[in-house]
Amino acid sequence: MNDSPVLFVLPSPAAGHPSADPVRADASAPLLRADDLGVTRGDGIFETINAVDGYPQALEAHLARFERSATMLDLPAPAVDTWRSATLAALDAHPPVPELLLKLVMTRGVEGSGRCSGWVLAFPNSDFSRERTEGIDLITLDRAYPADIMTIAPWLLQGAKTLSYALNMAALRYVRARGADDAIFVSTEGQVLEGPNSTLVAKFDDRLVTPPSDLGILAGTSQGRLFRWAQQRGLSTTYDRLKVDDLESADMLWVCSSGRLVVPVRTLDAKPRTWDADLHAAALAHLRTARD
Repeated sequence: MNDSPVLFVLPSPAAGHPSADPVRADASAPLLRADDLGVTRGDGIFETINAVDGYPQALEAHLARFERSATMLDLPAPAVDTWRSATLAALDAHPPVPELLLKLVMTRGVEGSGRCSGWVLAFPNSDFSRERTEGIDLITLDRAYPADIMTIAPWLLQGAKTLSYALNMAALRYVRARGADDAIFVSTEGQVLEGPNSTLVAKFDDRLVTPPSDLGILAGTSQGRLFRWAQQRGLSTTYDRLKVDDLESADMLWVCSSGRLVVPVRTLDAKPRTWDADLHAAALAHLRTARD
């Protein structure tokens, strides 16, 4: 069946160990020990790559972010060449589908073992056609951190893509229980940050703006691709701090993520928003087809 996941396990996911080729495994069979720290403590990292029509989007950017997250967690450096091979092997092994997600996961492994666990899982992406065409309802949520949290408390791992996703999922459940689709976090000073699994982009005239990663937010791969597209169209792009009030004067708001690519914001805190349908269609078409 086309929706059956494909799993490749990495016997040597970290650099510095004897290399071994990724091994295809049964995705329905047990994979981890019950005392793996990725399970018991969420101690690990992940990346999710969207492969559209058989092409893995922003593969190298995702691998670079994977390495950065490992450094922030003091994990062994990922064996990048092996991870790349496993990702491409999982993509090739899965029956063709319009959009395939490739999830890369590396945990610290069993405590005291000195060996990480690692795997790549390939599975069809969800159907986001409604969100991509009709837009989403967005709610701002107080993250209860100051904007400079990354500097004053680096142990909170802001800006790393870790397996500790309980708070992110709690935020999504909170907003969906209130009839919205997604959230955007703000700092205690009202600085716009990021979504639970997305990046916000605001358009002001001929300028696209997204909050900078020094606010302790994850650098967005889809947002980076959107910026390159905008530059090709003669628009300027900026990483700059935004207050929630600034968003009211934006021509349009986008939310970017690997799974959804780019979706327009229909309402922000229940206030209706408008967007340029033609511009959005062009941006979405680029993100679906461009090999960058």
